Amino acid sequence: MLDLLLTDGAGTATTLSDSLPVTRQAVAKHLAVLDRVGLVHVSPAGRERRYRVDEAQLARAVAQLADVGAAWDARLQRIKRIAEAIERSQKK
Repeated sequence: MLDLLLTDGAGTATTLSDSLPVTRQAVAKHLAVLDRVGLVHVSPAGRERRYRVDEAQLARAVAQLADVGAAWDARLQRIKRIAEAIERSQKK
């Protein structure tokens, strides 16, 4: 959904649902969540609402997710080293 909005610049629940394998109502619910967390901005467009991505907020979210991913990668590497050390000690 965010990809479509970024590509097209903006969209409504109707235009987005035309490109997605979900109903307009499902798209509208997802857009409401994205609006609530600040990833999209909404403006009236006749009877519908037009959504566009807040690129700065999206960049912040991507950076936060990258930080979380890096922290988990480091944790998993530590677990892997511990497991390998245990395995080596059991083979002796």
